[in-house]
Amino acid sequence: MSNRLQNKTAWITGAASGMGQAVAKLFAAEGANVALVDINSAPLDQLAKELPCALAIPADVSIESQVRQSLDQTVSHFGSLHILVNCAGIVHVKPLHEYSEPEWDQLMAVNLKSIFFSIKHAYPHLLKQPRSYMVNIGSVGTFVAQPDTPAYTASKGAVLQLTRSIALDYASIGLRCNCVCPGITDTPMLRYHMRTLPDPDAALAQRLRRVPMGIPLTPMDIARNILHLCTEDSAGVTGTSLIIDGGYLAAAEWDNGGATRFMTPADET
Repeated sequence: MSNRLQNKTAWITGAASGMGQAVAKLFAAEGANVALVDINSAPLDQLAKELPCALAIPADVSIESQVRQSLDQTVSHFGSLHILVNCAGIVHVKPLHEYSEPEWDQLMAVNLKSIFFSIKHAYPHLLKQPRSYMVNIGSVGTFVAQPDTPAYTASKGAVLQLTRSIALDYASIGLRCNCVCPGITDTPMLRYHMRTLPDPDAALAQRLRRVPMGIPLTPMDIARNILHLCTEDSAGVTGTSLIIDGGYLAAAEWDNGGATRFMTPADET
């Protein structure tokens, strides 16, 4: 590792699993202090024990007071704040007519409103830094609809627009804000989604046939791109989306034929 985040402090939501956990591990390996924020405290505590400079902060990001407290706790513990990564997210798999109002509100609060809370309460701390960084997690669902995930898709479309607004409004304080939009990624959320289908393995295989690379991404694939956006290696990039989807959105129709070289690890080719 190159210690690109030496002396930086990152606040990461959804850190107990999936992309958030991968971001935490990568950022810590790059020298960052990492505040790990998640509603699931047990895996959060375990992760904090594995990382050199980590603080576990159990919190529900849909509740403003808990987001504010987690940010204040981060700065109190590490002395500064430079990076926000909003990875927390949930999905419901059902058509709109089966939704309850509390379910809709909960999903929007976790996936979207939490981002509002994070910038609102991080602002006084980021203001002290000459450069700061924010990355929000969208989805291929930011750009195209997916069956039976209407609230999720709506929330991820809104994440990109909120990202753009933040980039415009806070460029004056040296904040760059971007949105990362993953495709099919092997996370607990994907596995939950697949388990709602009659044949999860067949459903995943069918979806991957529509991906030119033919493989699911890993959380670390996403984390490496988030790292890039949180350093001056990406200077000048703000208010935009980075699609990481194995080529999924590149074509209206696609069948990869069942085999690509991406299915073999790079170190074996």
